Amino acid sequence: MSFDYIIVGAGSAGCVLANRLSEDPNNRVLLLEAGGPDRHPFIHMPAGFAKLATSDSVNWCYETEPVPQMNGRRMFWPRGKVLGGSSSINAMCYCRGHRKDYDSWAENGASGWAYDDVLPYFLSSEDHEDGASEYHGSGGPLSVSRLRHTNPLSGVFIEAAVEAGHPRTRDFNGPHQRGVDYYEVTQRNGRRCSAAVGYLRPAMQRPNLKVLTRAQTTRVLMDGLRAVGVEYQHSGKRSEAHGGRVILSSGAINSPQLLMLSGIGPAPLLAEAGCDVVHDLPGVGENLQDHLDVCTLVHCNDDITYDGLNEVMAGVRYLFTRKGPAASNIAEAGAFIASRVAIDDRPDIQLHFIPAFLDDHGRNTLPGNGMTIHACTLRPEARGTIRLKSADPLTAPAIQPDYLSREYDRRIMIECARLSRQIFAQKAFEPYVGAEVYPGAECKTDEDLLEFIRRKAETVYHPVGTCKMGSDEMAVVNPELDERGLEGLFVVDASVMPTLVSGNTNAPTIMIAEKFAATQ
Repeated sequence: MSFDYIIVGAGSAGCVLANRLSEDPNNRVLLLEAGGPDRHPFIHMPAGFAKLATSDSVNWCYETEPVPQMNGRRMFWPRGKVLGGSSSINAMCYCRGHRKDYDSWAENGASGWAYDDVLPYFLSSEDHEDGASEYHGSGGPLSVSRLRHTNPLSGVFIEAAVEAGHPRTRDFNGPHQRGVDYYEVTQRNGRRCSAAVGYLRPAMQRPNLKVLTRAQTTRVLMDGLRAVGVEYQHSGKRSEAHGGRVILSSGAINSPQLLMLSGIGPAPLLAEAGCDVVHDLPGVGENLQDHLDVCTLVHCNDDITYDGLNEVMAGVRYLFTRKGPAASNIAEAGAFIASRVAIDDRPDIQLHFIPAFLDDHGRNTLPGNGMTIHACTLRPEARGTIRLKSADPLTAPAIQPDYLSREYDRRIMIECARLSRQIFAQKAFEPYVGAEVYPGAECKTDEDLLEFIRRKAETVYHPVGTCKMGSDEMAVVNPELDERGLEGLFVVDASVMPTLVSGNTNAPTIMIAEKFAATQ
Protein backbone atom coordinates (compact mmCIF):
# COMPACT_ATOMS: atom_id res chain seq x y z
CA MET A 1 0.00 0.00 0.00
CA SER A 2 1.21 3.50 -0.81
CA PHE A 3 0.75 6.45 1.52
CA ASP A 4 0.57 10.19 1.00
CA TYR A 5 2.59 10.79 4.18
CA ILE A 6 4.95 8.50 6.06
CA ILE A 7 5.82 9.89 9.50
CA VAL A 8 8.82 8.35 11.26
CA GLY A 9 8.52 8.72 15.02
CA ALA A 10 5.39 9.05 17.18
CA GLY A 11 6.89 11.52 19.63
CA SER A 12 5.64 15.02 20.33
CA ALA A 13 5.88 16.20 16.71
CA GLY A 14 4.88 12.91 15.09
CA CYS A 15 1.64 12.65 17.05
CA VAL A 16 0.70 16.20 16.05
CA LEU A 17 1.39 15.45 12.40
CA ALA A 18 -0.56 12.19 12.45
CA ASN A 19 -3.59 14.01 13.79
CA ARG A 20 -3.47 17.11 11.62
CA LEU A 21 -2.54 15.41 8.33
CA SER A 22 -5.17 12.69 8.73
CA GLU A 23 -7.91 15.28 9.30
CA ASP A 24 -8.19 15.32 5.51
CA PRO A 25 -9.82 11.96 4.67
CA ASN A 26 -8.08 12.02 1.29
CA ASN A 27 -4.66 11.76 2.95
CA ARG A 28 -3.41 8.25 3.63
CA VAL A 29 -1.03 8.52 6.59
CA LEU A 30 1.38 5.98 8.09
CA LEU A 31 2.95 6.59 11.51
CA LEU A 32 5.90 4.39 12.52
CA GLU A 33 7.11 4.22 16.13
CA ALA A 34 10.10 2.21 17.35
CA GLY A 35 8.65 1.95 20.87
CA GLY A 36 5.45 0.40 22.10
CA PRO A 37 1.99 1.65 23.11
CA ASP A 38 1.71 4.10 26.01
CA ARG A 39 0.07 1.60 28.37
CA HIS A 40 2.51 1.84 31.28
CA PRO A 41 0.41 3.11 34.24
CA PHE A 42 3.16 5.44 35.45
CA ILE A 43 2.95 7.35 32.15
CA HIS A 44 -0.55 8.61 32.94
CA MET A 45 -0.17 9.22 36.70
CA PRO A 46 1.84 12.46 36.76
CA ALA A 47 4.19 11.66 39.64
CA GLY A 48 4.92 8.31 38.02
CA PHE A 49 7.35 9.96 35.61
CA ALA A 50 10.01 9.65 38.31
CA LYS A 51 9.88 5.89 37.76
CA LEU A 52 10.29 6.16 33.97
CA ALA A 53 13.65 7.93 33.62
CA THR A 54 15.54 4.63 33.75
CA SER A 55 12.87 2.27 32.40
CA ASP A 56 14.11 0.78 29.12
CA SER A 57 10.57 -0.35 28.33
CA VAL A 58 9.68 3.26 27.41
CA ASN A 59 13.11 4.87 27.13
CA TRP A 60 16.07 4.72 24.76
CA CYS A 61 18.40 5.13 27.78
CA TYR A 62 21.18 6.64 25.68
CA GLU A 63 24.68 7.40 26.91
CA THR A 64 26.95 10.06 25.49
CA GLU A 65 30.52 9.58 24.44
CA PRO A 66 33.05 10.60 27.12
CA VAL A 67 32.69 14.38 27.50
CA PRO A 68 36.15 15.98 27.86
CA GLN A 69 35.14 18.94 30.04
CA MET A 70 32.97 16.73 32.27
CA ASN A 71 35.89 14.66 33.57
CA GLY A 72 35.48 12.26 30.67
CA ARG A 73 32.12 11.02 31.92
CA ARG A 74 29.66 9.10 29.77
CA MET A 75 26.42 10.89 30.60
CA PHE A 76 22.94 9.42 30.75
CA TRP A 77 20.51 10.80 28.16
CA PRO A 78 16.97 9.39 28.57
CA ARG A 79 14.63 9.89 25.60
CA GLY A 80 11.09 8.56 25.15
CA LYS A 81 10.69 5.32 23.21
CA VAL A 82 6.91 4.97 23.30
CA LEU A 83 3.84 6.57 21.76
CA GLY A 84 4.12 10.21 22.73
CA GLY A 85 7.91 10.03 22.85
CA SER A 86 9.45 12.18 25.56
CA SER A 87 6.08 13.89 26.16
CA SER A 88 5.08 10.58 27.77
CA ILE A 89 7.97 10.52 30.25
CA ASN A 90 8.79 14.19 30.93
CA ALA A 91 7.90 16.41 33.90
CA MET A 92 5.04 18.02 31.93
CA CYS A 93 6.24 21.63 32.41
CA TYR A 94 4.57 23.78 29.75
CA CYS A 95 7.00 26.51 28.69
CA ARG A 96 7.38 28.20 25.32
CA GLY A 97 10.52 30.25 25.85
CA HIS A 98 11.08 33.95 25.26
CA ARG A 99 9.88 36.12 22.37
CA LYS A 100 13.47 36.92 21.41
CA ASP A 101 14.28 33.22 20.95
CA TYR A 102 12.03 33.05 17.92
CA ASP A 103 12.84 36.51 16.64
CA SER A 104 16.49 35.49 16.57
CA TRP A 105 15.60 32.39 14.51
CA ALA A 106 14.02 34.63 11.87
CA GLU A 107 16.84 37.16 11.98
CA ASN A 108 19.38 34.40 11.32
CA GLY A 109 17.80 32.77 8.28
CA ALA A 110 14.67 30.96 9.49
CA SER A 111 12.23 33.38 7.92
CA GLY A 112 8.64 32.96 9.02
CA TRP A 113 9.59 31.73 12.52
CA ALA A 114 9.56 35.01 14.48
CA TYR A 115 7.49 35.12 17.66
CA ASP A 116 4.50 36.78 16.02
CA ASP A 117 4.61 34.08 13.32
CA VAL A 118 4.62 31.14 15.74
CA LEU A 119 2.31 32.39 18.51
CA PRO A 120 -0.87 31.43 16.57
CA TYR A 121 0.33 27.82 16.46
CA PHE A 122 0.99 27.75 20.19
CA LEU A 123 -2.56 29.03 20.67
CA SER A 124 -4.14 26.54 18.26
CA SER A 125 -2.44 23.64 20.03
CA GLU A 126 -3.57 24.65 23.50
CA ASP A 127 -6.64 24.00 25.63
CA HIS A 128 -5.87 26.11 28.69
CA GLU A 129 -8.03 25.54 31.74
CA ASP A 130 -8.44 29.32 32.20
CA GLY A 131 -9.77 29.72 28.66
CA ALA A 132 -8.62 31.79 25.72
CA SER A 133 -6.65 35.01 26.10
CA GLU A 134 -4.00 37.00 24.27
CA TYR A 135 -1.37 34.43 25.23
CA HIS A 136 -3.39 31.24 25.61
CA GLY A 137 -5.64 29.08 23.49
CA SER A 138 -8.82 27.16 24.21
CA GLY A 139 -10.18 24.06 22.53
CA GLY A 140 -6.87 22.74 21.17
CA PRO A 141 -5.74 19.12 21.61
CA LEU A 142 -3.10 19.81 24.29
CA SER A 143 -4.54 20.41 27.74
CA VAL A 144 -2.60 22.89 29.87
CA SER A 145 -3.58 23.31 33.50
CA ARG A 146 -2.45 24.50 36.88
CA LEU A 147 -1.19 21.86 39.27
CA ARG A 148 -3.86 20.06 41.29
CA HIS A 149 -1.43 19.43 44.13
CA THR A 150 1.61 21.33 45.35
CA ASN A 151 3.90 20.63 48.26
CA PRO A 152 4.09 23.46 50.85
CA LEU A 153 7.83 23.67 50.24
CA SER A 154 7.22 24.79 46.66
CA GLY A 155 5.48 27.86 48.06
CA VAL A 156 8.43 28.42 50.39
CA PHE A 157 10.76 28.29 47.37
CA ILE A 158 8.73 31.00 45.63
CA GLU A 159 8.80 33.17 48.76
CA ALA A 160 12.56 32.67 49.16
CA ALA A 161 13.25 33.50 45.52
CA VAL A 162 11.33 36.76 45.89
CA GLU A 163 13.33 37.52 49.03
CA ALA A 164 16.48 36.95 46.99
CA GLY A 165 15.39 39.72 44.62
CA HIS A 166 13.64 37.82 41.84
CA PRO A 167 10.22 39.16 40.79
CA ARG A 168 7.04 37.12 40.96
CA THR A 169 5.49 36.44 37.57
CA ARG A 170 2.02 35.03 37.01
CA ASP A 171 2.61 33.33 33.68
CA PHE A 172 5.90 32.06 32.28
CA ASN A 173 4.20 32.04 28.87
CA GLY A 174 2.73 35.52 29.11
CA PRO A 175 4.23 38.96 28.54
CA HIS A 176 6.81 38.58 31.35
CA GLN A 177 8.69 35.31 31.42
CA ARG A 178 11.27 36.53 33.89
CA GLY A 179 10.43 35.73 37.51
CA VAL A 180 9.34 32.91 39.82
CA ASP A 181 6.06 30.98 39.91
CA TYR A 182 4.46 27.55 39.80
CA TYR A 183 4.75 25.75 36.49
CA GLU A 184 1.74 25.08 34.34
CA VAL A 185 1.59 21.49 33.18
CA THR A 186 0.35 19.38 30.28
CA GLN A 187 -2.33 17.59 32.29
CA ARG A 188 -6.02 16.91 31.80
CA ASN A 189 -8.20 16.17 34.82
CA GLY A 190 -5.17 15.24 36.86
CA ARG A 191 -3.70 12.91 34.24
CA ARG A 192 -0.79 13.45 31.87
CA CYS A 193 -1.83 14.91 28.54
CA SER A 194 1.02 13.72 26.34
CA ALA A 195 1.06 14.29 22.60
CA ALA A 196 -0.21 10.72 22.27
CA VAL A 197 -3.17 11.42 24.57
CA GLY A 198 -3.98 14.87 23.19
CA TYR A 199 -3.32 14.36 19.49
CA LEU A 200 -2.88 10.74 18.51
CA ARG A 201 -5.55 8.93 20.45
CA PRO A 202 -8.47 10.93 19.00
CA ALA A 203 -7.15 10.24 15.49
CA MET A 204 -6.40 6.54 15.77
CA GLN A 205 -9.88 5.43 14.72
CA ARG A 206 -9.65 7.23 11.39
CA PRO A 207 -9.52 4.72 8.52
CA ASN A 208 -6.90 6.80 6.68
CA LEU A 209 -4.37 6.65 9.56
CA LYS A 210 -2.28 3.54 10.19
CA VAL A 211 -0.12 3.40 13.32
CA LEU A 212 2.58 0.76 13.72
CA THR A 213 4.39 0.42 17.06
CA ARG A 214 7.64 -1.49 17.63
CA ALA A 215 8.52 -0.61 14.04
CA GLN A 216 12.03 0.79 13.85
CA THR A 217 12.82 2.65 10.66
CA THR A 218 16.26 1.72 9.33
CA ARG A 219 16.63 3.99 6.30
CA VAL A 220 14.86 6.31 3.91
CA LEU A 221 14.38 4.82 0.44
CA MET A 222 15.68 7.16 -2.25
CA ASP A 223 15.16 7.30 -6.01
CA GLY A 224 18.01 9.57 -6.97
CA LEU A 225 17.46 12.70 -4.89
CA ARG A 226 13.80 11.98 -4.15
CA ALA A 227 12.54 10.16 -1.05
CA VAL A 228 10.05 7.46 -2.06
CA GLY A 229 9.53 5.55 1.18
CA VAL A 230 11.20 3.94 4.16
CA GLU A 231 12.59 0.59 5.21
CA TYR A 232 11.70 -0.61 8.71
CA GLN A 233 11.85 -3.65 10.98
CA HIS A 234 8.62 -4.92 12.47
CA SER A 235 7.85 -8.26 14.13
CA GLY A 236 11.34 -9.48 13.25
CA LYS A 237 10.90 -8.81 9.56
CA ARG A 238 12.24 -6.23 7.16
CA SER A 239 9.47 -4.28 5.47
CA GLU A 240 9.09 -1.28 3.19
CA ALA A 241 6.50 1.46 2.97
CA HIS A 242 6.19 3.78 0.00
CA GLY A 243 4.75 7.25 -0.07
CA GLY A 244 4.71 10.67 -1.62
CA ARG A 245 6.20 12.47 1.37
CA VAL A 246 8.49 11.16 4.11
CA ILE A 247 8.62 13.15 7.35
CA LEU A 248 11.28 12.43 9.96
CA SER A 249 10.01 13.24 13.45
CA SER A 250 12.40 11.12 15.46
CA GLY A 251 14.06 13.86 17.48
CA ALA A 252 17.47 15.47 17.77
CA ILE A 253 19.26 12.11 18.09
CA ASN A 254 17.37 9.76 15.81
CA SER A 255 16.48 12.06 12.90
CA PRO A 256 20.10 12.88 12.01
CA GLN A 257 21.04 9.25 12.63
CA LEU A 258 18.41 8.07 10.15
CA LEU A 259 19.47 10.63 7.56
CA MET A 260 23.07 9.48 7.79
CA LEU A 261 22.06 5.81 7.62
CA SER A 262 20.26 6.76 4.40
CA GLY A 263 23.39 8.32 2.89
CA ILE A 264 22.43 11.92 3.65
CA GLY A 265 24.96 13.92 5.64
CA PRO A 266 28.64 14.91 5.74
CA ALA A 267 30.18 12.81 2.96
CA PRO A 268 33.54 12.06 4.64
CA LEU A 269 31.84 10.87 7.82
CA LEU A 270 29.31 8.75 5.91
CA ALA A 271 32.10 7.03 4.01
CA GLU A 272 34.00 6.47 7.24
CA ALA A 273 30.93 4.75 8.75
CA GLY A 274 30.50 2.54 5.68
CA CYS A 275 27.46 4.28 4.21
CA ASP A 276 27.04 5.06 0.52
CA VAL A 277 26.77 8.81 -0.03
CA VAL A 278 23.48 9.85 -1.61
CA HIS A 279 23.62 13.56 -0.79
CA ASP A 280 26.46 15.48 0.84
CA LEU A 281 24.79 17.66 3.47
CA PRO A 282 27.43 18.80 5.98
CA GLY A 283 25.06 20.13 8.65
CA VAL A 284 23.44 16.78 9.48
CA GLY A 285 24.35 15.84 13.06
CA GLU A 286 26.08 19.16 13.74
CA ASN A 287 24.87 22.03 15.97
CA LEU A 288 23.79 19.78 18.88
CA GLN A 289 22.68 21.89 21.86
CA ASP A 290 21.32 20.95 25.26
CA HIS A 291 20.57 22.51 28.62
CA LEU A 292 23.20 21.39 31.13
CA ASP A 293 21.82 21.29 34.65
CA VAL A 294 23.42 21.39 38.11
CA CYS A 295 21.56 20.32 41.26
CA THR A 296 21.95 21.84 44.70
CA LEU A 297 20.70 19.46 47.41
CA VAL A 298 20.07 20.25 51.08
CA HIS A 299 18.65 18.26 53.98
CA CYS A 300 15.16 19.29 55.10
CA ASN A 301 14.39 19.63 58.82
CA ASP A 302 10.75 18.67 58.24
CA ASP A 303 9.25 15.42 56.98
CA ILE A 304 6.92 17.15 54.51
CA THR A 305 9.12 16.35 51.51
CA TYR A 306 8.20 13.66 48.99
CA ASP A 307 11.11 11.47 50.15
CA GLY A 308 9.03 9.74 52.83
CA LEU A 309 5.82 9.62 50.82
CA ASN A 310 3.62 6.59 51.35
CA GLU A 311 3.35 5.64 47.70
CA VAL A 312 0.57 3.12 48.24
CA MET A 313 -1.69 5.61 50.02
CA ALA A 314 -0.87 8.32 47.48
CA GLY A 315 -1.71 5.92 44.68
CA VAL A 316 -5.03 4.93 46.22
CA ARG A 317 -5.99 8.57 46.77
CA TYR A 318 -5.07 9.38 43.20
CA LEU A 319 -7.02 6.42 41.83
CA PHE A 320 -10.25 7.66 43.40
CA THR A 321 -9.82 11.45 43.29
CA ARG A 322 -7.11 12.27 40.70
CA LYS A 323 -5.66 14.48 43.42
CA GLY A 324 -2.93 14.40 46.03
CA PRO A 325 0.85 13.98 45.67
CA ALA A 326 0.51 11.48 42.81
CA ALA A 327 -1.07 14.27 40.72
CA SER A 328 2.07 16.39 41.15
CA ASN A 329 4.72 16.76 38.48
CA ILE A 330 7.27 16.95 41.37
CA ALA A 331 9.02 19.92 39.67
CA GLU A 332 6.19 22.15 40.82
CA ALA A 333 7.80 25.60 40.98
CA GLY A 334 10.60 27.31 39.14
CA ALA A 335 12.11 30.54 37.95
CA PHE A 336 13.59 32.27 34.93
CA ILE A 337 16.45 34.53 35.95
CA ALA A 338 18.67 37.01 34.13
CA SER A 339 22.04 36.49 35.79
CA ARG A 340 24.75 39.06 36.33
CA VAL A 341 26.58 37.64 33.31
CA ALA A 342 23.55 37.76 30.99
CA ILE A 343 24.39 39.01 27.51
CA ASP A 344 20.94 40.55 26.93
CA ASP A 345 17.77 41.11 28.95
CA ARG A 346 16.45 37.59 28.41
CA PRO A 347 16.56 35.14 31.32
CA ASP A 348 19.64 32.98 30.92
CA ILE A 349 19.07 30.60 33.86
CA GLN A 350 16.08 28.37 34.57
CA LEU A 351 15.33 26.78 37.94
CA HIS A 352 13.17 23.78 38.82
CA PHE A 353 12.46 23.23 42.52
CA ILE A 354 11.97 19.66 43.78
CA PRO A 355 10.62 19.12 47.32
CA ALA A 356 12.69 15.95 47.61
CA PHE A 357 16.23 14.70 47.10
CA LEU A 358 16.95 14.11 43.42
CA ASP A 359 20.40 12.90 42.41
CA ASP A 360 21.65 11.35 39.17
CA HIS A 361 18.23 11.32 37.44
CA GLY A 362 16.74 9.62 40.51
CA ARG A 363 19.10 6.65 40.16
CA ASN A 364 20.89 7.44 43.44
CA THR A 365 18.62 7.35 46.51
CA LEU A 366 19.78 9.51 49.42
CA PRO A 367 18.66 8.88 53.01
CA GLY A 368 16.39 11.26 54.89
CA ASN A 369 14.35 14.23 53.73
CA GLY A 370 15.71 16.80 51.31
CA MET A 371 15.13 19.52 48.75
CA THR A 372 16.68 20.09 45.34
CA ILE A 373 17.08 23.11 43.09
CA HIS A 374 17.87 22.28 39.47
CA ALA A 375 19.59 25.16 37.66
CA CYS A 376 20.43 25.16 33.95
CA THR A 377 21.98 27.58 31.50
CA LEU A 378 19.40 28.44 28.86
CA ARG A 379 21.52 29.49 25.89
CA PRO A 380 24.84 27.65 26.02
CA GLU A 381 27.50 28.41 23.46
CA ALA A 382 28.74 24.79 23.23
CA ARG A 383 27.86 22.90 20.06
CA GLY A 384 28.11 19.13 19.93
CA THR A 385 27.51 16.40 17.37
CA ILE A 386 25.63 13.22 16.54
CA ARG A 387 27.75 10.73 14.60
CA LEU A 388 27.26 7.21 13.31
CA LYS A 389 29.26 4.52 15.04
CA SER A 390 28.56 2.13 12.18
CA ALA A 391 26.16 1.52 9.30
CA ASP A 392 24.14 -0.82 11.55
CA PRO A 393 20.81 0.95 12.15
CA LEU A 394 20.34 -0.83 15.47
CA THR A 395 23.58 0.56 16.89
CA ALA A 396 23.07 3.74 18.93
CA PRO A 397 24.81 6.79 17.49
CA ALA A 398 27.74 8.59 19.10
CA ILE A 399 26.39 11.54 21.11
CA GLN A 400 28.93 14.24 21.97
CA PRO A 401 27.31 17.30 23.61
CA ASP A 402 30.69 18.95 24.28
CA TYR A 403 29.40 20.52 27.50
CA LEU A 404 31.48 23.32 29.09
CA SER A 405 33.73 23.66 26.07
CA ARG A 406 33.14 27.43 26.06
CA GLU A 407 34.20 29.90 28.73
CA TYR A 408 30.75 31.52 28.85
CA ASP A 409 29.15 28.16 29.65
CA ARG A 410 31.55 27.56 32.52
CA ARG A 411 30.89 31.01 33.98
CA ILE A 412 27.11 30.71 33.76
CA MET A 413 27.07 27.25 35.34
CA ILE A 414 29.01 28.57 38.32
CA GLU A 415 26.40 31.31 38.54
CA CYS A 416 23.67 28.62 38.50
CA ALA A 417 25.14 26.97 41.59
CA ARG A 418 25.60 30.27 43.42
CA LEU A 419 22.03 31.41 42.70
CA SER A 420 20.64 28.13 44.02
CA ARG A 421 22.62 28.46 47.23
CA GLN A 422 21.47 32.06 47.58
CA ILE A 423 17.80 31.06 47.46
CA PHE A 424 18.25 28.30 50.03
CA ALA A 425 19.93 30.88 52.30
CA GLN A 426 16.85 33.14 52.49
CA LYS A 427 14.76 33.66 55.61
CA ALA A 428 11.76 31.78 54.22
CA PHE A 429 13.81 28.59 54.14
CA GLU A 430 15.32 28.99 57.64
CA PRO A 431 12.89 26.58 59.37
CA TYR A 432 13.52 23.90 56.77
CA VAL A 433 17.10 23.98 55.46
CA GLY A 434 19.61 21.64 57.06
CA ALA A 435 23.09 20.69 55.96
CA GLU A 436 24.04 21.03 52.31
CA VAL A 437 24.65 17.71 50.58
CA TYR A 438 25.73 19.04 47.16
CA PRO A 439 27.88 20.92 46.27
CA GLY A 440 28.90 20.53 49.93
CA ALA A 441 30.51 22.83 52.48
CA GLU A 442 33.97 22.19 51.05
CA CYS A 443 32.98 23.89 47.76
CA LYS A 444 33.63 27.58 48.30
CA THR A 445 35.52 29.09 45.39
CA ASP A 446 34.54 29.31 41.73
CA GLU A 447 37.17 26.67 41.01
CA ASP A 448 35.61 24.35 43.61
CA LEU A 449 32.15 24.84 42.12
CA LEU A 450 33.37 24.26 38.58
CA GLU A 451 34.97 20.98 39.58
CA PHE A 452 31.71 19.95 41.27
CA ILE A 453 29.82 20.84 38.10
CA ARG A 454 32.18 18.76 35.99
CA ARG A 455 31.61 15.84 38.35
CA LYS A 456 27.85 16.06 38.91
CA ALA A 457 26.00 18.17 36.32
CA GLU A 458 23.64 16.32 33.97
CA THR A 459 21.29 16.93 31.06
CA VAL A 460 17.89 18.40 31.78
CA TYR A 461 16.61 16.58 28.67
CA HIS A 462 16.42 19.29 25.98
CA PRO A 463 18.58 18.24 22.98
CA VAL A 464 17.92 20.22 19.79
CA GLY A 465 19.51 21.58 16.64
CA THR A 466 21.04 18.65 14.76
CA CYS A 467 18.99 19.21 11.55
CA LYS A 468 18.74 22.97 11.89
CA MET A 469 16.56 25.07 9.65
CA GLY A 470 17.90 28.12 7.92
CA SER A 471 19.46 29.38 4.72
CA ASP A 472 23.21 28.99 5.33
CA GLU A 473 25.43 26.16 4.15
CA MET A 474 25.10 24.27 7.45
CA ALA A 475 21.31 24.33 7.40
CA VAL A 476 19.77 20.88 6.91
CA VAL A 477 16.23 22.03 6.12
CA ASN A 478 14.90 25.30 4.74
CA PRO A 479 12.32 27.35 6.69
CA GLU A 480 9.56 25.20 5.11
CA LEU A 481 11.35 22.17 6.67
CA ASP A 482 12.15 20.58 3.30
CA GLU A 483 15.45 18.73 3.25
CA ARG A 484 17.88 20.96 1.31
CA GLY A 485 18.69 19.59 -2.14
CA LEU A 486 16.21 16.71 -1.91
CA GLU A 487 12.56 16.15 -2.81
CA GLY A 488 9.79 14.57 -0.79
CA LEU A 489 11.79 14.54 2.48
CA PHE A 490 11.12 16.71 5.52
CA VAL A 491 12.30 16.95 9.11
CA VAL A 492 9.76 18.14 11.68
CA ASP A 493 10.90 17.91 15.30
CA ALA A 494 13.22 19.57 17.84
CA SER A 495 16.24 18.88 15.65
CA VAL A 496 15.26 21.74 13.31
CA MET A 497 15.56 24.41 16.04
CA PRO A 498 18.52 26.60 15.06
CA THR A 499 19.16 27.44 18.71
CA LEU A 500 17.72 26.44 22.06
CA VAL A 501 14.71 28.27 23.39
CA SER A 502 14.76 29.79 26.87
CA GLY A 503 12.88 26.99 28.57
CA ASN A 504 11.55 23.47 28.20
CA THR A 505 11.40 22.24 24.63
CA ASN A 506 8.21 20.16 24.46
CA ALA A 507 5.74 22.97 23.73
CA PRO A 508 7.97 24.48 20.99
CA THR A 509 8.31 21.05 19.36
CA ILE A 510 4.53 20.71 19.24
CA MET A 511 4.29 24.22 17.79
CA ILE A 512 6.78 23.34 15.02
CA ALA A 513 4.63 20.38 13.97
CA GLU A 514 1.44 22.47 14.09
CA LYS A 515 2.99 25.13 11.88
CA PHE A 516 4.28 22.61 9.35
CA ALA A 517 0.98 20.73 9.17
CA ALA A 518 -0.93 23.96 8.54
CA THR A 519 1.03 24.50 5.32
CA GLN A 520 0.34 21.06 3.84
